[in-house]
Order: sequence, then structure tokens, then C-alpha cells
Amino acid sequence: MEQIKVMESFSAEDTLELGIQMGRAARPGEVYTLIGDLGVGKTVFTQGVAIGLDIEEPISSPTFTIVQIYEEGRMPFYHFDVYRIGDVEEMEEIGYEDYFYGEGLSMIEWANLIEEILPSKYKEITIEKDLEKGFEYRKITIKEVG
Repeated sequence: MEQIKVMESFSAEDTLELGIQMGRAARPGEVYTLIGDLGVGKTVFTQGVAIGLDIEEPISSPTFTIVQIYEEGRMPFYHFDVYRIGDVEEMEEIGYEDYFYGEGLSMIEWANLIEEILPSKYKEITIEKDLEKGFEYRKITIKEVG
């Protein structure tokens, strides 16, 4: 059965805190997908997850490298940005299976572009704006898939 949890954020600090909570709850081998338009706070959320994993180095979006690896926390953190990926073969070239099925947490931005290679179980995190509720407002939906 699919589980869905909806949270509201009214500031970047709220989004960061929600990410921290997700990072603290993360378990080795989990995959989180992150979906949202440019500027909704995906990087802020990811920075929070990293803090929750006890990673102290700065987190930036790996737009041009596809994957950024952080190994200093309580488990490895694999941060993917597949926005510029041409096709799934590029993911195979970087050995995505070692990350998705490894001992760390994989966070995949723009995961809808590589749906066919996602594991059967993952957490889908969607961040959306709603300007009627304010410029800083974000609706964050976490759905257990599989």
C-alpha cells in the first residue's frame, strides 16, 4: 500500500529542517527521488538531508557531474542531478547500480527522467510552490513507492 505524507514549509529554514529530519531517519540503501521546478528549494532540502546524515561539507547541486559523493557522514550520501542526462546509458556508464543498491543514501534530482532504472522501492519527494499561500510557501509531498 502506498503511503503519502504531506508537509508544509513557510520558509527556507522550514524546508531545511524537513530535510534534516529525513536525513536523520534515512537508512543505508535507501533511494530518495526529488522532483520540483527550478527554484523550489530542492538544494536547500538536500542540504538539510546532508546535515541529518552528519555531513559538514557544503552541498551543491551536481548539475554538470551527474553525481556528487559525500562519505564523511554516518553513511555515504550520493547526490544525483540527472537534469542534463541524455539517456539512461549515461547512468550505466557511471555505475548507478553501485550507488542505488549500495550502503549509502541516494538522492536523485529530476528522477522522473530516469524512471525506468529506479529501484522497485524508493521515497518520492515532490516540492511545489503555491503563490496563493505566499512566496516562501512550499508543499512537500513524500510518497513511499513500491
